[in-house]
This record gives sequence, structure tokens and C-alpha cells, in this order.
Amino acid sequence: MIVLLPPSETKRTGGDGPPLRLGELATAELTPLRECLVEELVGLAADPDTCRRALGISAAQDAEIARNAALRTSPTLPALHRYTGVLYDALDVESLRAAEAARARARLAVGSALFGLLRADDRIPAYRLSASAKLPGQPGLAVRWRPVLEPVLAGLAAGELIVDLRSGAYVGLGRLPGAVRVDVLAEQPDGRRTVVTHFNKAHKGRLARVLASSRAEPGDAAAVAAVARRAGMRVERDGDELTIVVPADDAPVRK
Repeated sequence: MIVLLPPSETKRTGGDGPPLRLGELATAELTPLRECLVEELVGLAADPDTCRRALGISAAQDAEIARNAALRTSPTLPALHRYTGVLYDALDVESLRAAEAARARARLAVGSALFGLLRADDRIPAYRLSASAKLPGQPGLAVRWRPVLEPVLAGLAAGELIVDLRSGAYVGLGRLPGAVRVDVLAEQPDGRRTVVTHFNKAHKGRLARVLASSRAEPGDAAAVAAVARRAGMRVERDGDELTIVVPADDAPVRK
């Protein structure tokens, strides 16, 4: 089983690993496009105004431009330790020990606008590039990634169950028919259900932690749901679609 996570815009600074070595990242088929995107981001950083427009950031976020300028020289961290934010806080890989941590490293992967697909131990620098970014003179990232990323994902799915926790924009970079997809709904006291917005990431992070560290080896959506339920999560299944149902008081919702 592979649990495919979204990345996060927020990332830890620094690192204790050598500068980026694209040839050492998993999934060598993605190296040519990774090379192109890194080169484009480094060059774009020399023009702050254009860079801000392309990345969708403000002048107050110019530190992100500096990160991109230093992509080839910055220290690296394993991907699972580079990303931060609500989902990764709930995942909390740093607290896993021994066998649980080993299972998590084998099972967790991240969809990335810059690197396409990362395995847990792939070492990367801090960077800024979201799936919605539009680099000057180039087609959208989905157009660029799909031809190379979708065959890789299909190859993974041929050998293992994929639980796809990516958000819509990142699913668009590489579609994966047949993967187990997960939604989060908040249930009101009267039974009405509403969509959980920002804090759906926390519930997906909790699910990722349960699946990544479990001794079980789920082979289908029903087995994934069973693992989550044993961990105390309320999960409903409709084919390959799972819904985590949480009390409305547990998270803000979209009205």
C-alpha cells in the first residue's frame, strides 16, 4: 500500500543533507522534467516581479523567491520532514518509532508540483511552486506533468493499493483511476452534513498516520476503512470512495 499525500506550501527551512541531487531521487523517469522546472525556477528568481506573478505570492513573501534562487545549493531534508502544516502535524512522523517508522517510510509518498512524486526519504530543499502556478512561456503544470507522471502512478497502482489523499489541483498533475479516494464531512447534531474545509487536512493526516504505521496490509478500500475504524475513526465506504465523518464541533466547516 502507498499513501499518496499532498505537499504543503509551508516547509521547514535549512537541512542537514547535501544540496539537491536530482539523479538520486526515486522515479528516475521524472528527472528530465524535474531538471527543467528547477532551471526555470532558479532563472525566474532573478526577476522578482515576474516571479511573484507566476507563483501567486506578494512582496511580503520574497523569502520564497530566495529559496527558489538557491534550489541547487541549499541543504536538503527527507521529504516527509520538509513539509509542514496541518496535515503533517497530524501525521507527526517524528513521533513514530522503530517498526512503525520503517513502515511509514515505505508507504508514504508525496505529490509535488516541482518533483512530481517523492518517496519519504527523498532529500529535497525548501522551495515554492504550487500546482496552480503558471511559469512564463510554458503551459500549465498539469499539461507538463501528466504525460510523464501518469504512467509512473499507473505502474505503482499495478503493484500496490494507492490511497490518494491529494487535493484536487495535485490530482490534476497525475490522475490515478482506481485509487482509494478520501473525503471529509462534518455531521451536525440534526444529521446534516457539511464539507470540512481547511481542517480536512488534519483528518487526512490522522488517517495517513494510521495507515502508514499499521501492521495491516490493506488490499482494497474496504480493508482501508477497517483499519481506520479500528483506530477509532468513523469511515463510510462507497466503492473506492471513503468518507471520514466527524462531529461538526471538531472542525470549522464551509457554510
